Amino acid sequence: MAAESERVDRSSHSMDKSITLPPNEIFRNLENAKRFAIDIGGSLTKLAYYSTVQHKVAKVRSFDHTAKVCGDTEDDPLYEISMQEEILARLHFIKFENAYIETCLDFIKDHLVNTDTKVIKATGGGAHKFKDLIEKKLKLRVDKEDEMTCLIKGCNFVLRNIPHEAFVYVKHADSEFRFQNTHPDIFPYLLINIGSGVSIIKVESEDTFERVGGSSIGGGTFWGLGALLTKTKRFDELLQLASKGQHTSVDMLVKDIYGGSYVSLGLTGDLIASSFGKSATADKEFSKEDMAKSLLHMISNDIGQLACLYARLHNLTRVYFGGFFIRGHPVTMHTITYSINFFTKGEVQALFLRHEGYLGTIGAFLKGAEEDNPNQYSWGENYAGSSGLMSTSPDLNPMQRARSGTFDMLEMDRLERQLVNLPLLQDPSSYIPDTVDLSEDALAREYWLYCFEEALDGVVKRAVASQPDLPEAAERAEKFRHKYLHKLQTLRHQPFAYGSLTVRSLLDTREHCLNEFNFPDPYSKIKQRENDMALKYFQKAVKSLEELSWEQRQFALVRGLLAGNVFDWGAKAVSDVLESDPEFGFEQAKRQLEERPWLIDNYDQWLERLNGPPHKCALFFVDNSGIDIILGVFPFVRELLCRGTEVVLASNSSPALNDVTNNELQILTERIAAMDPVIQSAVKEDRLTLVQSGSSSPCLDLSRLDKVLAGVVRERHTDLVIIEGMGRAIHTNYYALLSCESLKMAVIKNSWLADRLGGKLFSVVFKYEEKHGCLLPGAT
Repeated sequence: MAAESERVDRSSHSMDKSITLPPNEIFRNLENAKRFAIDIGGSLTKLAYYSTVQHKVAKVRSFDHTAKVCGDTEDDPLYEISMQEEILARLHFIKFENAYIETCLDFIKDHLVNTDTKVIKATGGGAHKFKDLIEKKLKLRVDKEDEMTCLIKGCNFVLRNIPHEAFVYVKHADSEFRFQNTHPDIFPYLLINIGSGVSIIKVESEDTFERVGGSSIGGGTFWGLGALLTKTKRFDELLQLASKGQHTSVDMLVKDIYGGSYVSLGLTGDLIASSFGKSATADKEFSKEDMAKSLLHMISNDIGQLACLYARLHNLTRVYFGGFFIRGHPVTMHTITYSINFFTKGEVQALFLRHEGYLGTIGAFLKGAEEDNPNQYSWGENYAGSSGLMSTSPDLNPMQRARSGTFDMLEMDRLERQLVNLPLLQDPSSYIPDTVDLSEDALAREYWLYCFEEALDGVVKRAVASQPDLPEAAERAEKFRHKYLHKLQTLRHQPFAYGSLTVRSLLDTREHCLNEFNFPDPYSKIKQRENDMALKYFQKAVKSLEELSWEQRQFALVRGLLAGNVFDWGAKAVSDVLESDPEFGFEQAKRQLEERPWLIDNYDQWLERLNGPPHKCALFFVDNSGIDIILGVFPFVRELLCRGTEVVLASNSSPALNDVTNNELQILTERIAAMDPVIQSAVKEDRLTLVQSGSSSPCLDLSRLDKVLAGVVRERHTDLVIIEGMGRAIHTNYYALLSCESLKMAVIKNSWLADRLGGKLFSVVFKYEEKHGCLLPGAT
């Protein structure tokens, strides 16, 4: 007795719209491919290759002002900006049906120009079958790898490198896909691989795993029996039949035997007592749909019960499902989920993987790349070149085909910095960066998608303006517009495409698309101009602060920091003002701020804390260039230094909007140190340190920070974390719990968001928390 009598769902959950893409948009950057791997299953081929991608980066270099006295440099630009070419390492994964393997191999052969690779790593049951064809077409020797080893290596890789890789499937919820936080330690876990049969693997470390059980009743059983019962030969068509069927016509339920529930045994009347039980006594023909649905339940319930027994036997709660039986199909994910919930009474969740179709080929690739040790790096998904979960499959032009799996293309970029958790997170396993999940909030989702669409003209305009000497910039900018708009439209219909949909993911997708078309820093010239302007007022701002009493100065420092944070080109309300009124400055921004009490107001508690002993070390995640960093942040930092607190300034590793980057901050700090003895001595004595955050986003994920930053935080015994700005302190980290004191400050520069939070435009959030994320009493 296994599963509920599920109500029939006659609405098709298909995404069978076709897209026609030329092969060079599928096999991207093939001319620079260096290494290959292939996983060939019963119906799908998954190809992996490594390539080097040449792309533009914005570099800043300080002008030499040493020969001039301070007054002579006022009108000189602080630094020069140049566009340089850099090489990026990228992994490509493409999925297509076996029927097209020869055509695809021909295309690859015709476009392989720069590779000296002699071997292609292969795994999967079809590797032997197609070995001769691959060697003939590509002139590469096929080196077969163990299928299970590849599967585990691939699973470890995606769990470690892709946030929101795992999800729970909830069929009748508003948001069917509920993405899970990946635990910092991914081990141990149970992997249930449902191919022709079932393999149950216990994974304890990167290289330690064991097949602890299995079954001959798996996907092949469903396919084979389904073909006999329905005369349907295609797996996807069989699942389509099942999705339209009503299994109660075929299955015998508890209530069919006992007239209702069997109360003494705790069995409800809708439970299946006997799969296909009615077919032995009923004198009628059963529909193909009903038989397919009954068969699906029978196989899924058997697998679910096995998975639960092994999870309990080995005391594991993380149970991942993969294999061609799953392949992102809602009907199989739902039946497996229900079975697991039933047998464990909700104690174990069935977890599925966004990229489960690629695990074998990722593992095979990693086996072939061991000399490069790819696991020493962190990798990030390139949204600009990846398909989305449950997306329509791209066609290999001019061939037409139906949807054939969860993903069609996946691209992973090697990151310059190895990323780790912030050591000060109270509980890394429960940390969720984003404040709102737009996948589950339809009203917020529609607003923010509209907001990003509306802002697109401005982004295109600034992208073109950032490269005035390149006549083809306008054409590239239009390509960016088309691509990003397509991504937004996809996310409107499939908000779960790249994991949880958030403001952060929308911003990151935009940055990926800008980089795709060689716009690495559209705000570079704006930042340069605003930095030059703000530096002229730094000494005057410091002098006016020093004339105040201690208590007046503390408030003026906070107010100045908040006013500086107004200068955010990512906020339309601000960018409209800055474009229409170039004279809008620091004092005008102060007047825009709401008066106390603020929307979130812990200032009195902060002031009381400042009357106590100084902090040992403050980690400050900074936000914007120009007035924000120079007239807002640096005076605040200067005061901390005067109190005896060491300061670590963490800034973006790469550009995003008008946020200050680490390279820019190095130059700014050098110039400010030349003007201010407090900053100068702090730099010389290593009490003021600049580090890269490892991020290239206007938001902040404290679980993916530069490993060097994490080391500095530990070495300096950091006991205060300051997070500034809407992206870092409101859209992300508003609820982040830390094991030290924290200060989260932002000005709300979006009317819709302000209204949602119970405030108005330019409302202030000043959130001071003691250790363990406890909001102090007396907060407004």
